[in-house]
Amino acid sequence: MNASPEYTSRDYTVSLPADEYIAVYRDARRFAACCRACPNYGRSWACPPFEFNVEEYLSGYRTALIIATKVTPLQSGMLLSETERLLRPERVRHERMLLDLEQRFGGRAFAYAGRCLYCPEGSCTRPEGRPCRHPEWVRPSLEACGFDLGRTTEELMGIPLRWGEGDRMPEYLTLVSGFFHNAGQIDLTKYQQER
Repeated sequence: MNASPEYTSRDYTVSLPADEYIAVYRDARRFAACCRACPNYGRSWACPPFEFNVEEYLSGYRTALIIATKVTPLQSGMLLSETERLLRPERVRHERMLLDLEQRFGGRAFAYAGRCLYCPEGSCTRPEGRPCRHPEWVRPSLEACGFDLGRTTEELMGIPLRWGEGDRMPEYLTLVSGFFHNAGQIDLTKYQQER
């Protein structure tokens, strides 16, 4: 468990066969429709439509390592507008960990959905038809590849996703990312100690 002046956070992980995770928790048609309704659709290199075939992108891996971080604000009733600021330190930690896992073990990382961390807001090169400035860092999310994270966190980790009411945050926020690999057992203790 990690504590900051504004929140506490706790990591949850689960590993399962990648084929099983794809078969049980992926609903590509349903989540493609959700992505098309998002204002970032086609406007961010982290979002669909992708220049790669998602089925091929997901194939060839034995294990899906799913990582969820439950972030609980210390002050109840915080404004939803504070969500990104509150989540940013944990997102940075997740994405550094995922990129390091890719480097160490091969495999494929799936970052948290939302605005890309690497370019200032509104400056992605995709709407202009130019290549991504940071392809070495930007990864799609599990949702963007068709995975149901509500079912994932609730059924595999016992964490129901919560949504804010009106302009207020829920009692906790959940970051979910993943790493598909063929490396056997991966110990994440090192990354949890680096907080």
